[in-house]
Amino acid sequence: MFLIDTHCHISDEAFAGDEEGYISRAQEVGVEIMLQPDVDSKERKAMFELVDRHPGVLYPMLGLYPGSVDQSWREEIERMLEYSGRSVVALGEIGLDYYYGKEFAKEQKEALDWQLDYAAQRSLPVNIHLRDAMGDFLDILRRHKGLKGNMHAYSGSYESFLELQRLGDWYIGVGGVVTFKKASLAEVVRRVPLERIVLETDAPYLTPVPFRGRRNESSYIPFIAAKVAELKGVTIDEVAEVTTSNARNLFEI
Repeated sequence: MFLIDTHCHISDEAFAGDEEGYISRAQEVGVEIMLQPDVDSKERKAMFELVDRHPGVLYPMLGLYPGSVDQSWREEIERMLEYSGRSVVALGEIGLDYYYGKEFAKEQKEALDWQLDYAAQRSLPVNIHLRDAMGDFLDILRRHKGLKGNMHAYSGSYESFLELQRLGDWYIGVGGVVTFKKASLAEVVRRVPLERIVLETDAPYLTPVPFRGRRNESSYIPFIAAKVAELKGVTIDEVAEVTTSNARNLFEI
């Protein structure tokens, strides 16, 4: 069984000193590729250094996380562009996040608009972080029709998924939340075609049942795959095969 974790933060301080163990544990259960989203200038150097130590296993993205956006977002973009010569699989994680408030909503939308343009110019897919901002995101996406991407930690409705498909070539990232009791994501996963799903952890966050409360990691991807298999009425091997193919197609890996 070959699995891909399309979104995990192995360079996060939660894994300091345990990065090699993390990767080994993931590979032991069949998670052979782990994609590393970018956050901002504070974390970027460590992420790329870790990726460089594990070619063919870790693949980087490049982007400015919406939670790191404020009035100085253009300066952060300039720092990001210092890495523009690097080969990356996507622009991400980028997006909108109003969970803690809308103080920088205007700047977030400006930064996202700029980065979607940049992704189109480089023919890159995008990895989208979105919380409490689906309406604004869809409004922006209507100005950027035809993009490829995935909705990391998808929390939208099935109807929003259909609208995404009208605007471009989109997948949803399914992680540990799908294993939570009463999670609305479960019903969405039942309805979204398996050919439009990629698996992820968002490690160290969003740990799946039965490990909830612990630090998340890529070695838990099989538990997420098993839940998706249950919801779709297929085998875990089929989930692994299709979601791996989806990730390879989207990120060209």
